[in-house]
Amino acid sequence: MAPAEILNGKVVSAQIKERLKNQVIQMKEEVPGFIPGLAILQVGNRDDSNLYINMKLKAAEEIGIKATHIKLPRTATESEVLKCITSLNEDLTVHGFIVQLPLDSENPINTETLVNAIAPEKDVDGLNSISAGKLARGDLSNCFIPCTPKGCLELIKETDDTKPNGKKIVGDVAYTEAKERASFITPVPGGVGPMTVAMLMQSTVESAKRFLENFKPGKWIIQYNKLNLKTPVPSDIDISRSYKPKPIGNLAREVGLRTEEVELYGETKAKVLLSALERLKHQPDGKYVVVTGITPTPLGEGKSTTTIGLVQALGTHLHQNVFACVRQPSQGPTFGIKGGAAGGGYSQVIPMEEFNLHLTGDIHAITAANNLVAAAIDARMFHEETQTDKALFNRLVPSVNGVRKFSDIQIRRLRRLGIEKTDPATLTDEEINRFARLDIDPETITWQRVLDTNDRFLRKITIGQAPTEKGHSRTAQFDISVASEIMAVLALTSSLEDMRERLGKMVVASSKKGEPISTEDLGVSGALTVLMKDAIKPNLMQTLEGTPVFVHAGPFANIAHGNSSIIADRIALKLVGPEGFVVTEAGFGADIGMEKFFNIKCRYSGLRPHVVVLVATVRALKMHGGGPTVTAGLPLPKAYIEEDLELVGKGFSNLKKQIENARMFGVPVVVAVNAFKTDTEAELDLVSRLAKEHGAFDAVKCTHWAEGGKGALALAEAVQRAAAAPSSFQLLYDLKLPVEDKIRIIAQKIYGADNIELLPEAQHKAEVYTKQGFGNLPICMAKTHLSLSHNPELKGVPTGFVLPIRDIRASVGAGFLYPLVGTMSTMPGLPTRPCFYDIDLDPETEQVNGLF
Repeated sequence: MAPAEILNGKVVSAQIKERLKNQVIQMKEEVPGFIPGLAILQVGNRDDSNLYINMKLKAAEEIGIKATHIKLPRTATESEVLKCITSLNEDLTVHGFIVQLPLDSENPINTETLVNAIAPEKDVDGLNSISAGKLARGDLSNCFIPCTPKGCLELIKETDDTKPNGKKIVGDVAYTEAKERASFITPVPGGVGPMTVAMLMQSTVESAKRFLENFKPGKWIIQYNKLNLKTPVPSDIDISRSYKPKPIGNLAREVGLRTEEVELYGETKAKVLLSALERLKHQPDGKYVVVTGITPTPLGEGKSTTTIGLVQALGTHLHQNVFACVRQPSQGPTFGIKGGAAGGGYSQVIPMEEFNLHLTGDIHAITAANNLVAAAIDARMFHEETQTDKALFNRLVPSVNGVRKFSDIQIRRLRRLGIEKTDPATLTDEEINRFARLDIDPETITWQRVLDTNDRFLRKITIGQAPTEKGHSRTAQFDISVASEIMAVLALTSSLEDMRERLGKMVVASSKKGEPISTEDLGVSGALTVLMKDAIKPNLMQTLEGTPVFVHAGPFANIAHGNSSIIADRIALKLVGPEGFVVTEAGFGADIGMEKFFNIKCRYSGLRPHVVVLVATVRALKMHGGGPTVTAGLPLPKAYIEEDLELVGKGFSNLKKQIENARMFGVPVVVAVNAFKTDTEAELDLVSRLAKEHGAFDAVKCTHWAEGGKGALALAEAVQRAAAAPSSFQLLYDLKLPVEDKIRIIAQKIYGADNIELLPEAQHKAEVYTKQGFGNLPICMAKTHLSLSHNPELKGVPTGFVLPIRDIRASVGAGFLYPLVGTMSTMPGLPTRPCFYDIDLDPETEQVNGLF
């Protein structure tokens, strides 16, 4: 008999690694861009651990596995290590990971707790209790065998002796070994060490294979809610309450967010940290879709409902990664006349109460920040008027323990003034005067106080009437909170650093010499950033059918730019991936919100939209065709509930113009004909046919209010086709043009005006802002949303009019000039019978009643 051949673990392990290398190559060919991932978590810095880790890293590199070595210091606590394990559990690029044992920690850490915290599907060391339990009962179908006994078994298979029953030995040997390894004695490199490493690589490749079997790369594994449609359709709030939202933490994980990137606000809403955007910065963006509408009736035409219906159709029914990005509604209209803004019927964001009330407090943060600026303005004027230069300077730069020191924000002001000094004692009297006095001209103050309540009696007020203000009173006003420039800054900012810069640039008034006074000059911009540090994080909610929604920022579209935040869009575009969709909504009609979406939001974000969804209704077209006046709160006149093809045909002119407006930017347009129960098929068909004949990529009837995502399925399919069509996005005007020319281009091309007329105040402001260096900002028209013209009574497509520009104001921090067309109220009032008459709280169930 020939002598038995001595098995060499290095030789066998090399053969195994070569086999694994070929398997990895095949995986990469089948799924381009995919790489098996292994993470090794080390606590401390033991020399022997480093030796074994280097062996594993080298083997991974040879095979084509992406191995990551995470080193935590010896001072790491158990909770810190567990946090790291949670992050690795949630990282889809990591298919297996191990905790390198023994630990080298100064703190008491339960090793078993750490090992059992590893997700079983990633436990490639096979050491946690679930793996051990499966092995003990011989269940090898979906677990991992500890690497050392597995390596021994591989060596046994290589012998020429009669092979024993594999399953039995695998179970016994592996389980015994798993128990023995509780002392975590690592095999020596010269013995079964190479086989242990090879088995770790084999388990990692096996885990990656299982991942590919269960997960399609780039596709979310997400649980959708099945709708139980009822006829007639119940009230919005009844529908909302009939569906229990899934825990928001679960949804966050489904869409690829990690635990450390999410701050939970209860079970139904959460904030998403900007670190998610940093992590995903190399991920390609998804398709970008904006929902807009024709010139609406006072009732609105269902853009929000269409937005939600579309994402439900794309997600639940077409199985696409999809995010909705919508604005947060103001509480003013919620308690006034309009009610909520979460969509409606079977296409809405839930829970409606959370969406429409405080949400996570962003608007309250804006209110606090805005009013801090207002308080700073009046306090500064008061102190300057009642103190000498020296007294003012000594209070602005107080002596602390005998030492005077400028704050950082004061040093920046000195530099803007051309004073390159840092020692307060070295300033001359002239420099002290320039530094200490802003010399604000009260007549130029553009910054107002805000409140998130409709209150008509705050539209014009007198402040400073208490005796303590020593006669320093002035006329002022309150705006509604969402009209604050800080809201516009939140919506247009790209990062915390960018927000800090924008908040500092906000111009609140001019000095008596005509120089702009900013919040940075007031010394308040750093404090504003602190107040806004949480508001910058987008709010995560969900639709009825379980698709994700970002609710973030809420500027009005008639007096601001009317779009949700750039940050929310960017995070969503990364999360959905290159084949997914992000659907956002622009306020009011295409001439208002869409134009600003393109010329302001897209200009600043650099994002390029793929599709415009233009929402139209039969009732709005009838109004534009000459139908009777539509009044919110009153029944619709007869003309709107009976078939009238002629009236619809006449009113189509408005839809035609808005299609032209959208196509002017080089983006394909899909018309969503939002059907109401009083519409006839002939009317709906007429609108679709005319839209396609006049430039729409497609036009489809939608019934998502009554049917949820199913009712927007045709729209979703049309959007998919349009997103794949060629487009050539372009902006409407060059920023370098004079202010008057930019306004004229918008008025003539978008509104159809013959020309514009700058009234004396507007002409003066155009000259002032150009002189101050703000002439190159984009334009944000403050205009009625009820007509393409400045006159809300003119429907259809008005012609032959000259657009009057009453005034021009600057939102320098947000980054635009806003011309005022006619009289625009920035503080709504309450009607005779506000919505709050119906709102109450059930003290037993704590349920809000009557909100919608």
